[in-house]
Amino acid sequence: MRERYYIEEIGRHVDREVTLEGWLAGKRSSGKILFLQLRDGTGFIQCVASRADVGDETFAAADELSIESSLRVTGTVHADARAPSGYELSVAGIEIVHAADEYPISRKEHGTAFLMDNRHLWIRSSRQFAILRIRAAVIVAARRYFDSRGYTLVDTPILTPNAVEGTTTLFETKYFDESAYLTQSGQLYNEATAMALGKVYCFGPALRAEKSKTRRHLIEFWQIEPEIAYADLEDIMDIQEELVAELIRHVLETRAPELAILERDTEALAKAAPPFPRLSYTEAVKRLNEAGHAFEWGEDFGAEDETVLSKLFETPILVHRYPRMVKPFYMEDDPDDESVTLSVDMLAPEGYGEIVGGGQRAMDAERLERRMREEGMPVDEYQWYLDLRRFGSVPHGGFGMGIERFVTWVCGLPHIRETIAFPRMLSRLRP
Repeated sequence: MRERYYIEEIGRHVDREVTLEGWLAGKRSSGKILFLQLRDGTGFIQCVASRADVGDETFAAADELSIESSLRVTGTVHADARAPSGYELSVAGIEIVHAADEYPISRKEHGTAFLMDNRHLWIRSSRQFAILRIRAAVIVAARRYFDSRGYTLVDTPILTPNAVEGTTTLFETKYFDESAYLTQSGQLYNEATAMALGKVYCFGPALRAEKSKTRRHLIEFWQIEPEIAYADLEDIMDIQEELVAELIRHVLETRAPELAILERDTEALAKAAPPFPRLSYTEAVKRLNEAGHAFEWGEDFGAEDETVLSKLFETPILVHRYPRMVKPFYMEDDPDDESVTLSVDMLAPEGYGEIVGGGQRAMDAERLERRMREEGMPVDEYQWYLDLRRFGSVPHGGFGMGIERFVTWVCGLPHIRETIAFPRMLSRLRP
């Protein structure tokens, strides 16, 4: 197998001749010197080609290339503190693989609709490159967190017969002679596998037909969802806290160049070190009111409420014990106050709001069934779920962390749509 060289590893090859394969991200010429900005999917590097070194014909051909033309560039690696990557390539040869048509995305300002219509090309930009690389690092670190602690990865169904997060946001489809729904969450199935395997997690897409146009909502998003047998609310908060701190640490250690491209304030991220403040929903309402933000106890927090609350802190916060009326049927009631549940949401600082949601699950079959009937749910469809409380029920809990919301915060983005390669939103199905 031939040796391949990648820009992110270029520091290993200083003063050596290498061949890089990539795409032209930018260029400028002085007439005798050609500066080519090359990207290869792992990073960006400036390649300096002189007419004397590459010849008139190659120099002229390269000088005429459109952005995003593909090419192989051979040259010697030099350390250069002035270069954005810290290195530069002195070019000895250029092979044009494909001369691209005129690229539709220029350096001028483009509208969001245009960029989203051309999302298949926009993801090549340095900003989108950085975001998607950070997203990948978050996923790797999250799975490693659970894998290294004895959790078993279990794949949960995409097609389901039941709702998890309410019937108003279900995507319905035909399943031969009956109806099925696209999954909103793997949680209910995770509860079943946790009773078999103790500690489990699933990672996959969730689809919710929410008619929302906020900067925090996608129709299709990805979640990592652990579920743990013999766990209470305190355990769940501890795990949330430890997971988020580890993910931030991993991104800071491995994606510094990408954070620099985004001009992200890494000091703000570095503050996300445990312990995170923990306050009850009741305490959170009090803090909101003291901050001059009108909010009544018993309501669910909206985006604006979460923004105001999270800006009162420099780290993520854990808000626990939400009112029973605003949380799903499967949440365990607080034995000390049955008007609230043993639930917890983590809110990111800087106004980014909820990034993790979960809590302790209901343990008693009779009480759970009564709650389901109160909400008008088709209890017969959930008999398998009630069986989990009839055959060896134990205290248990878990949570879901939305990858896109987490990445929005980590990258300091104004909108969630940039956190996934091809976002699905209320008015966006293509490309």
